[in-house]
Amino acid sequence: EVQLVESGGGLVQAGGSLRLSCAASGITFDDYDIGWFRQAPGKEREIISCISSNHGTTYYADSVKGRFTISRDNAKNTVYLQMNSLKPEDTAVYFCTTRAGGPTRNLYDYAYWGQGTQVTVSS
Repeated sequence: EVQLVESGGGLVQAGGSLRLSCAASGITFDDYDIGWFRQAPGKEREIISCISSNHGTTYYADSVKGRFTISRDNAKNTVYLQMNSLKPEDTAVYFCTTRAGGPTRNLYDYAYWGQGTQVTVSS
């Protein structure tokens, strides 16, 4: 059974930082691409970042470029999302997701999802 477990969310003031983690099990982690999406109340789920299985390709949405960094530790089956200079508009539930076959921005291409972790940024 594939499981993705996010952690690291919380309440932070604007300008602060958080590091999200996504621990995966039930897959050969090295073969899978990982994506981070977020969903704010009343809004669609949107891509934030993704990283290819071999670390070679990363993508960032324009809204987070220069502030967020995605990385992975294949020895720990874990992907991280370092979030700096957080803004109130970053408030959302953050989800990690995984697929094999190349990272993609399309959420419908991903088969497995975590339960999400809440990030709240106060002004």
